[in-house]
Amino acid sequence: MDVILLERIEKLGQMGDIVTVKPGFARNFLLPQGKALRATEHNKSHFEAQRAQLEADNLKRKSEAEAVAGKMTDMKVVLIRQAGDAGQLYGSVTGRDIADAITEAGVTVKRGQVVLDKPIKTIGMHEVRIELHGEVIVSVVANVARSRDEAETQEKTGAAVLSLAQQEQMEIEAEAEAAADAAIAVAEQAGVVFEEGAAEEAVAEAEAEADAAAEQEEEAPAADAEEAAADEGEATDDDKTS
Repeated sequence: MDVILLERIEKLGQMGDIVTVKPGFARNFLLPQGKALRATEHNKSHFEAQRAQLEADNLKRKSEAEAVAGKMTDMKVVLIRQAGDAGQLYGSVTGRDIADAITEAGVTVKRGQVVLDKPIKTIGMHEVRIELHGEVIVSVVANVARSRDEAETQEKTGAAVLSLAQQEQMEIEAEAEAAADAAIAVAEQAGVVFEEGAAEEAVAEAEAEADAAAEQEEEAPAADAEEAAADEGEATDDDKTS
């Protein structure tokens, strides 16, 4: 569908541009929110006749949005939700939830101004973009926690509060990643170029060689004992013969 933009839209164009968009995007977002008009001949003529006024109105909205943005500097909102030990929410936090939380904090924001690709489904500190105007975008931190105390802890640490088991798992994964990085660094210093996955293969080969060496060490005493027993048997036979 072809539409005439009534304001700057990120990744689409500037005011007055005629762009082609998906019908659903136009019907559900651009048209109902007054951000665009259908690109009919009538609307094209109407836009050009009203262009000066539309540009003045847009400039006013931008100025108002900048004033609101000034009130949202470093804004954080707390949303209390139930979640499991691993931090997975029993449900989700939507754009409407965030808009309501910001409004409760004293700044009126509409659901359509919250830019959220998908609902939030874990506890933690989540940065969310708020589009107050096509040219005025701010960031708000959504502190999603299971309790006010937990929210305060996350505020201080900047990280989600997880169970001990979950923290240990994350530490193990971090150590494994650090070990892999170290192996790659050593290889690079030696002038060896590793393709993706080669470091892991090298580590696996080294471990296999170590295991093989250990097995050989364990088998060696047994082999020596068998050889000694055989020598004793031969000596006994010689004695009997003589």
